[in-house]
Amino acid sequence: FLFSSFSRVVLPCSVQEYQVGQLYSVAEASKNETGGGEGIQVLKNEPYEKDGEKGQYTHKIYHLKSKVPGFVRMIAPEGSLVFHEKAWNAYPYCRTSESPHNEYMKDDFFIKIETWHKPDLGTTENVHNLDPNTWKSVEVVHIDIADRTQVEPGDYKADEDPALFQSVKTKRGPLGPNWKKELATDEECPKMCAYKLVTIKFKWWGLQNKVENFIQKQEKRIFTNFHRQLFCWIDKWIELTMEDIRRMEDETQKELEAVRTLFVKGTVTALSIQR
Repeated sequence: FLFSSFSRVVLPCSVQEYQVGQLYSVAEASKNETGGGEGIQVLKNEPYEKDGEKGQYTHKIYHLKSKVPGFVRMIAPEGSLVFHEKAWNAYPYCRTSESPHNEYMKDDFFIKIETWHKPDLGTTENVHNLDPNTWKSVEVVHIDIADRTQVEPGDYKADEDPALFQSVKTKRGPLGPNWKKELATDEECPKMCAYKLVTIKFKWWGLQNKVENFIQKQEKRIFTNFHRQLFCWIDKWIELTMEDIRRMEDETQKELEAVRTLFVKGTVTALSIQR
């Protein structure tokens, strides 16, 4: 079973600016997601070169037990809610693969995300060069970072709303209802689109439709919230260099491990005292 969806996210920044903004926002979001023994663990973050492709390789572990729906938690064996994410960032092209780290599902479940970043307004068709039959079957999702109706009520934060935010350093924003049309005619403001192709393989009897729907919804939610944050955090990252980002990633990696380890030690101590 394979399912593919294709998201287009238009942004008022350049492809070059986005490279820094994306990495900054990933590091910040990782800190927000980690705590209580869950969240994100960074195993590797290093340059790679393979088959003429150069970029940055990352290997992360996601501990997700409380972040999946109850029907999965009820039947999932211990350890199956630990996911390994491997990413090859050969910007402006990036690919990511995610799979559970357990013998139970083996090769029956994976998520692959391939992204092209282009200096356009989402007008490029089939940017990933899929064959015609596959392309016809792909669901296309348009994400508007300024459209509050695309945000889950529980996720909404006024300080992360591009419709309200104006950058002090770049003067970009707030983004009105017709911001994309205005961006198309604005020669001073840079523009780009992130084209994200998500491919899911899931083979688990009785759960395929439920899990497919859950992953579809979560991917759209993640892409929407992440890019709203990225734009509203622009004053924090617009002046950073890639050297700043790599230093920040190293610090974040240490912080994440400290937070997770502290909780695990605290839990073990509490259990020992109870005994």
